[in-house]
Amino acid sequence: MRKEEIVELNDPPEFEIGDKVKSLRLIRNDGTYPMRPVGEVLIDEGDIGYVTSIGTYLQQFYIYGVDFFERGRIVGMRAKELEFLEGN
Repeated sequence: MRKEEIVELNDPPEFEIGDKVKSLRLIRNDGTYPMRPVGEVLIDEGDIGYVTSIGTYLQQFYIYGVDFFERGRIVGMRAKELEFLEGN
């Protein structure tokens, strides 16, 4: 099955609100983060944050709102971009 055919919403979310997570990738602004230039680095690989919301995209994917408190940013991320960390 191609990635475009996978519907994550058929299963429960991988993370819950309050989970401590780590970014597995460097995240740049693709134009959807307000008041910051396109291409600016928003989150570095290894940054730590907490899941604050769970939404959906294209009726196919979960999007996790993650509060990267040390950067003062809440960024929407896919599960494949995050790693669960034990403890809060």
